[in-house]
Amino acid sequence: MAVDFQQIIIGAGFSGLGAAIRLQQSGRSDFIVFEKANQIGGTWRDNVYPGCACDVPSHLYSFSFAQNPNWSRVFSRQPEILAYMEDCVDRFHLRDKIRLNTGISALKFQEKQGSWKVETESGESFTARTVLLGLGPLNVPKIPRIEGQDSFTGVQFHTAKWCTDHDVTDKRVAIIGTGASAVQIIPEIAKKVKQLFIFQRSPPWVGPRPDAAVNSVIQGLFRRLPFLLWLPRTLIYRYLEFRGRGLFGNPSAHQQMQKRALRHIKESISDPNLREKVTPKYQIGCKRILLSEDYYPALQLPNVELITEAVTTIEGNTIVGAEGTRREIDTLIYATGFDAASYEKGINITGLNEQSLSDCWSAAGPEAYLGTTISGFPNLFSIIGPNTGLGHNSMIHMMESQFNYILSYLDLLEQRNALYLDVKTERQVAYNEDIQAQLAGMVWSTGCNSWYQMDDGKNTTLWPGPTTTYRQHTRKVEAADYVIQEKDAISDALSRV
Repeated sequence: MAVDFQQIIIGAGFSGLGAAIRLQQSGRSDFIVFEKANQIGGTWRDNVYPGCACDVPSHLYSFSFAQNPNWSRVFSRQPEILAYMEDCVDRFHLRDKIRLNTGISALKFQEKQGSWKVETESGESFTARTVLLGLGPLNVPKIPRIEGQDSFTGVQFHTAKWCTDHDVTDKRVAIIGTGASAVQIIPEIAKKVKQLFIFQRSPPWVGPRPDAAVNSVIQGLFRRLPFLLWLPRTLIYRYLEFRGRGLFGNPSAHQQMQKRALRHIKESISDPNLREKVTPKYQIGCKRILLSEDYYPALQLPNVELITEAVTTIEGNTIVGAEGTRREIDTLIYATGFDAASYEKGINITGLNEQSLSDCWSAAGPEAYLGTTISGFPNLFSIIGPNTGLGHNSMIHMMESQFNYILSYLDLLEQRNALYLDVKTERQVAYNEDIQAQLAGMVWSTGCNSWYQMDDGKNTTLWPGPTTTYRQHTRKVEAADYVIQEKDAISDALSRV
């Protein structure tokens, strides 16, 4: 029987919106975007903490097919990024294609029809030839379990669920964690809190962030001559690719990268004891490299204390460190990151032979082919899927590579008039073995404990190399990589009903 839509996109963040635009540009308009929240934006909708900004320059952290001449800063803040996404929705007339407040509970592949049944959390059901998962890797907050957590008498929340109606002015505040969000939040709230206690298990590598306002004359020039936008975009991209060599096994580039970061510490902090506390013992790049000009100065304010202990216990309004440090607080902020390895985000996904995606990934961890298609789950695409993450460049470049690949897949599906394409198991296995072999020789495998890895140390998050290589691999679907299920007379008749 006929499907409700040719494509269903789940999620209206950068990946979902970008996929919708590219589908539309390719002449495919029979799609819908389901978004569980009441607004588009994904990560940039949810994260509203003080100082929230992107650590990739604005002219690159945007779609190549929707460049923005109006960026006000080199590194844009959250409100401006969200406004850009809203502008994309209007520019490409996507409002009527997006259905908000629609969470998805289950996906089930219907083999005879070659289509997916999509069930919403409210009990509705839709069908589609193909489904695109734009769920994003950073939307499930990870909150550690701490003894006595429920006894806390103050206000506590995760950075991704920032309590906007809670004023931290003149409060005694503790932050657990020193990752990306903490490095942005600390300089902002340190100015206004009574006391700020930062509990650090291991310090991050923090490099300088050369942020600046974009001159209005430059903005005007970009608006009048939009082709000039390619200049900063290309220069930024090539510089980041060049700098990324230090992560991919180039000893000289890695050494220079670490020297620059050490110099940033030395130039920012005069106290040798504090320098020691903030200097990582692991190689730069093993964990996410952070960028900030004001983090180290904030640590030196008289009302700020960096405590190099994990938090073990909470007793009422007292937070207790592993070495017995006790601090009375009013507000507790968890800057503890996300469950980045959970790609299916609680959706029950069932493919061929009634196999569950969750079960398939429970043993070896999340795996896909080119991070996009998954053996046993035909006509399903994971945007920013396993091993497509980056530690050196813009994720939007990776998304656009995947969009190219998905459109090539759809072209092949239509040209062959096939029921579905299913990536061959042996091809997916060989690909992932090669990915892991490459990662084993790179900085992410040098012994640190990061959110890039599963508990057993397997890195299911990062792409092991430059984005240029990934772009080459995803330019076109190779038919030989897939089982192409032709339509039989029955299925062809059903598709016309």
